[in-house]
Amino acid sequence: MLPLDPMTEPDTGAAPPEMIAALPAEKSSALVEALALSECPALTARRARREEQTGVPHDPIVWTRALGANVWDADGNRYVDLSAGFGAAAVGHNHPQVVAAIAAQSGKLVHALGDMHPSDVKIALLQKLAAIAPMPDARVMLGLSGSDAITAALKTAVLTTGKSGVLAFAGAYHGLDYAPLAACGYSEAFRAPFAAQLNPHVMFAPYPGSESELAASLEAVESALKANSRAADFVAAGREPIGAVLVEPMLGRGGVVVPPSGFMSALSALCAKHGALLVLDAIMAGLGRNGVAPFGVERSVRVDLICIGKALGGGLPVSACVGSGEAMRAWGKAAASTGGVPMHTGTFFGNPLGCASALAALDVIERDSLAGRAAHVGTELLRMLHMRLGPHVSAVRGMGFLIGIDTGSAERGLTAGRRLLEAGYITVPAGDGSVISLTPPLTIDAALLDGFVTVCERTLAESAA
Repeated sequence: MLPLDPMTEPDTGAAPPEMIAALPAEKSSALVEALALSECPALTARRARREEQTGVPHDPIVWTRALGANVWDADGNRYVDLSAGFGAAAVGHNHPQVVAAIAAQSGKLVHALGDMHPSDVKIALLQKLAAIAPMPDARVMLGLSGSDAITAALKTAVLTTGKSGVLAFAGAYHGLDYAPLAACGYSEAFRAPFAAQLNPHVMFAPYPGSESELAASLEAVESALKANSRAADFVAAGREPIGAVLVEPMLGRGGVVVPPSGFMSALSALCAKHGALLVLDAIMAGLGRNGVAPFGVERSVRVDLICIGKALGGGLPVSACVGSGEAMRAWGKAAASTGGVPMHTGTFFGNPLGCASALAALDVIERDSLAGRAAHVGTELLRMLHMRLGPHVSAVRGMGFLIGIDTGSAERGLTAGRRLLEAGYITVPAGDGSVISLTPPLTIDAALLDGFVTVCERTLAESAA
């Protein structure tokens, strides 16, 4: 299907790219110069390093507005956003139902008194999340980011099991606040400068990307968990027993890796056997993204805690840790033992605007069957990418609308990502930079994906020549 003529199409959020100013364009460049004078230099250094690696500029574009799958920059260029704002705009940018919910709520109540005197809309969101949870008697803790949700889950695991150890996976990304940072297997460089302040009782197992890797991964998990019953082993190694096994249903930022069938159910069985909680990081893959509703794994897989964010807020910062009643009861016991001290809270947790936006986003995801759409359209997109890009890349992998194009090297992946941006397609690098990550809005028009495949094929063919 061919895209519509950009000169005659109305603003629907489903238009193809229209690049009226070549990158780097004048207005964005001026704003980026101003940005460099005020932002943390770590970000400026990262862009400079990418330019050094690839030999092409990596200055950002400056967003000024967005709608559906389209983003406009300061110079008037129109892009197709295949990142959905890191997955946060899963229902599309500025979805009218989400915008209306935010507007209506802003006219009534912008801020409440957190957990002390909550808003009615916060209670409604808690009820909604508990209702769709796959565990009995579910309870919910709200936050502002995925990192908040992971922190809440790891705290819950300590209170429930009495064990401070965490088993995570190589390549996994869980956020950069201190609790998730300790369990971040994505890059040692993230942890190293802060190692002395992080939980030292974190172990890593290999994440399986194929059937041939499954047995070794599960053996590593079981070996680590078996030691829970041998306290002397932990004392000798200077470690604490493991109370939480933290896992993504598929690696996102770590390179878009899909585990083999049976991995999650086997993990669940091992956790139950050895007295650890299974913590599912569904922040990227959940809420329809990988095509498995609602949290990225089949409901038959028993999990104790589920962390969600990104898509949950419809564009606003909202996250949640959803847990079984059994796991969450530990908070009640801990609070009772400390005289009711609020042990995990935040001024803006459960903010009314965020809760209203989340309720609207959840309604759109359910009403429009966006998980099913991601599974169906994503399968066709994967098929096209395999067929058209196969000769030019190392691999194409993914599920639903969480797809990775492995170009074979960081230099090639980062360069291709920049060329795609210059052609009007926003993507995000994953893994070591060699993977072009696609996480488009779940509502994206299939014609826009057709156009992307054609441009991506040409871009990668040119870089291989």
